[in-house]
Order: sequence, then structure tokens, then C-alpha cells
Amino acid sequence: MSCIGVVTIGRNEGERLIRCLKSAIALFPQDTPIIYVDSGSTDGSAEAAESLGVQVINLDMSRPFTMARGRNTGFRYLIEHFPDIKYVQFIDGDCELIPGWIEQAIETLDNDDKLAIACGRRRERFPDASIYNRLADMEWNTPVGEAKACGGDALIRVDAIREVNGYNETLIGGEEPEMCIRLRQRGWKITRIDADMTYHDAAMLKFSQWWKRSIRGGWAMAEGAAMHGKPPERYMIRESLSGWIWGLFLPLVALGLAWFTSGLSLLLFLGYPVLMWRIYQYRRNYGDPPAHARLYALFCVLYKFPQIIGQINYWLTRWRGKPATLIEYKTPIIEGIEP
Repeated sequence: MSCIGVVTIGRNEGERLIRCLKSAIALFPQDTPIIYVDSGSTDGSAEAAESLGVQVINLDMSRPFTMARGRNTGFRYLIEHFPDIKYVQFIDGDCELIPGWIEQAIETLDNDDKLAIACGRRRERFPDASIYNRLADMEWNTPVGEAKACGGDALIRVDAIREVNGYNETLIGGEEPEMCIRLRQRGWKITRIDADMTYHDAAMLKFSQWWKRSIRGGWAMAEGAAMHGKPPERYMIRESLSGWIWGLFLPLVALGLAWFTSGLSLLLFLGYPVLMWRIYQYRRNYGDPPAHARLYALFCVLYKFPQIIGQINYWLTRWRGKPATLIEYKTPIIEGIEP
């Protein structure tokens, strides 16, 4: 019996899901359990996955869908039906495993009993399809070595997930770093190794998609700060404050005092190009070509505005006592899927 299981989650991922599952089937031994957890797809994803011989679990539609809930459901099925599983490879349905990743990740975890998670380089499948895909590819390029968090794709030790009771199913975003905080608080470590892990298909071709994704990021930032913002972690406190300053307070002050200062307060807007220059310099030092660094700097500054909308939405929703709902930015693929 294989020491590893695979959990894939998805919702209306279409052909992206088929590529994902086929990559797992091709890279793992035949006795490796591969689980696909579907969150109410309407594009035939569940049926297509079943035709590939993958175990499909359909989430109960009476409860809100979250990625955390999908991962937990797949994980619980694995440990219940395959109790000897030592590691779980989590992968999002819009990603594809890269050959050679699994062997390096298993070796990494085998060599250190305190490592809970090994993750690698997630690459965009079509980075030149849009500036938003390019930005995502740059976002995935995280430093190699011990890390504070991982993303949705990662090889995780079963004992570690059990110890912290998995992902927080109430979160609509940021569930991976939140679980990593709880793991690190219990002495576990996370590492990002120098290896290509997955291809990701962001499929972000429109500004509106990027904007919605950024709002979701702001929501996750505010919720993360609310949960783990106290010392010593101070999770997302700096990032949240930056959003409030650049995304709300500075423009309000600059515009609100314009009449009283004969327009001098509008000089505050010069802070944005200064911030862009600092981010540009950082990305150049990180090795990005000038065009990519300029793109990243521009959208990092622009990100402050949807980010603060997401933060405000979180606090208003919490104040009203309403449940969170998914913020989806991808266009569902509703055509039939060829497995």
C-alpha cells in the first residue's frame, strides 16, 4: 500500500480538473488513493472524475462551500479508509503536478520528523496570457527555505494535520496560512524546497477577475488579523494597516482637506509613485526583469483599493453577524468535459 494519498478539490474547473487528475494518476503508483472533492459543480466535473477511476465526494450543498471544507472532507475520507497513509498531497483542481516533485517532497519530509509541510514552486501554465496571469506567477515565486506558510498545493504529514484538526472550515480564504500558524505554534515546521511543484491555471483574463480576487485577499487579510493578530504572531497586522492607510485614509485626507489647504493636501498623492518605486526596487533586487517589476509595483499599489473593500466587507459582515460567502473570480466552464 502506498504511503501517500492525494486530495483534489474543485468547482467548475472543466478541463483544468482533468489535467490535474491525469497528472496525479500518471505520477503515483496504482494503489495510491486519489480523492476528488466537488463543491457543487455544474459542468460535469464529478462525472468526468469518476470516469477516470477517481473516488469522488460531493459536498453537502446545504452547508456553505469553502476550500477548507473540501480539503478536510477529502482528508477525513483518506484516513478513515486508508489508515496507513503517512502523507497527503493536496492539490487544487486548477493545478497540475510536475514530474519529480513527489519524490523530492517525500524525501524532504522523511529526513525531518518536525517538518509538517513541504511545498515547492507553483508556476502559471500560461503566464503570458494576461498581465493578471503574469502577476500570479510572480506571486507564487516565494523564497526557498523554512517558511511561515504554504499555499493550496503541498505535501503534508498526516500526524501534523490531525494534531491541529485540519483547516478552519469557516474561512473563505487564507485557510492555508491560518493552519500553518497553528502548526508552528505546536512546534511543527514548514519548508519551501527548490523544486517545481505544480502548474497553475489562473485563467484571469479580465480586470474584473483580478479585482474580485483582490477583494477576497483583503477579506482573508482582515480575518487573519482578527484571529491571529495579537503578539507574538501579529499575523497580517502590518499588511492590514497598510491597506487602511493607502487604500482609504490617505485619499480621504488628501481630498477632504483640498479646499482648506488650497490644494496642497493633494500632494499626498505623490506617496503612491514613491511606494511604487520602492516596490519596483525590491522586485528588481529579487531578480525580476524591469517590465515585470514595473507591472508588479503598479498592481501592488492598485491592490490597496480592492483590498480595503475586502477588509471593510469582512468587518461589516462580522458586525452584522452574517455568515461569510465565497468570493469567486473565475468564469465557470459549463461545456461538457472530455476525460
